[in-house]
Amino acid sequence: MLNDMTVRNAKAKDRDYKLSDSEGLHLFIAKSGHKSWRFKYRFAGKERRLVFGSYPEVTLAQARDRKTEARKLLKEGRDPGLEAKKQALRNAAAAANTFEAMARVWFGLQEKRWTPVHANDVITSLEKEVFPWLGKLPITEIDEPIVLTVLRKIEKRGAIETAHRVRQRMSAVFVHSIAEGAGSRDPAAIVAKALKPVPRSRKRPALLTLPELHNMICKTEAEPASPLTKLASRFLALTAQRPGMIRSMPWSELDGIDWSDPSKACPEATWRVPAARMKLLTELKGDDAYDHLVPLAKAAVEVLRAVRALTGQGPLVFPTNRNARMPMSENTLSYFYNRCGYQGRHVPHGWRASFSTVMNEWAERNGTPADRHVIDLMLAHVPDGVSGSESAYNRAGYLPRRREIAEAWAEMLMKDFCHPSKILTHPSR
Repeated sequence: MLNDMTVRNAKAKDRDYKLSDSEGLHLFIAKSGHKSWRFKYRFAGKERRLVFGSYPEVTLAQARDRKTEARKLLKEGRDPGLEAKKQALRNAAAAANTFEAMARVWFGLQEKRWTPVHANDVITSLEKEVFPWLGKLPITEIDEPIVLTVLRKIEKRGAIETAHRVRQRMSAVFVHSIAEGAGSRDPAAIVAKALKPVPRSRKRPALLTLPELHNMICKTEAEPASPLTKLASRFLALTAQRPGMIRSMPWSELDGIDWSDPSKACPEATWRVPAARMKLLTELKGDDAYDHLVPLAKAAVEVLRAVRALTGQGPLVFPTNRNARMPMSENTLSYFYNRCGYQGRHVPHGWRASFSTVMNEWAERNGTPADRHVIDLMLAHVPDGVSGSESAYNRAGYLPRRREIAEAWAEMLMKDFCHPSKILTHPSR
């Protein structure tokens, strides 16, 4: 049997040769000086050879261990060489099945089930928060501490809810890999209890009086910023719809607007939001009866006509500056308001509370008993106790009154402010 000194001192000769150890194991020394461990055995009546690796990367002790494993396979009636090839293929497949590769396959399967805004949020969160750290790792090599390290980075920024959402998406990727046979476990599921708990939901901060809102519009529209950002803010304020719906709004959803004549009145101007883009139960998203109708006040139409000069050649009304086919980032307006001094005081979603508060107070003085219900419909709220069929019918109901309320809100909100076309060239007021 060989020893370490014999193996170390073995020199190249003018031809290849080998030094035997035991039970078929030998050290092969090529005339180039390269040394490798080889195992000779018989299987199914034929002589075969298996290479264990090069010396000194594989030591004598390691080579003997691999020989013992190979002989155990022979006793079980299995060919060690074939088993080694199968393991090499498994290793190659594992290396190809990286977390990013599996995540993109999973996303491709799920994307059509989601609204464009949500789909963009999902893939963007993975690209930003996960792929830089785990994207190139084989999914089978990722364990709980690695997953937790990625999520802790998010937590340290104070983005607790984001950490929980990212964990859920990572878990879905691991489950998909298990179903595909590329993975065997879901480490993201196990770390759920190790994360900081999500804070109790708080009402989104919002300004609730017209003087405060006027001051905010004056300040934000005087701030140096992209005209598209300012126009998006104004349209959001005028319609009081969910920011995500506005960011992903295509021109094709707008009806009753004459784009060729900027001076022409458009009393039937309407934004029809398909049910598929609404915050609804999944089974309702394919029902046209649940399309949400947004009557557009004159001031809202003026904003859209101004925006048309900026983005009218693309599919989206409010795209990102970098890609006309991608919606404006969900952070654009939030950062804009923060920069203007409204952090913790008013957020983009807060316009819905502003509209509801101001117009319900207005309705008590100037409206009808049904106006509270109409205002809820304008915000796409379904009142408690209303059946599905009735709520579907009402989504298209009360349109004349909804237009009146939209005009009243626009007149109160935009009083004394400049025409939106001027935002393209200089601040308002």
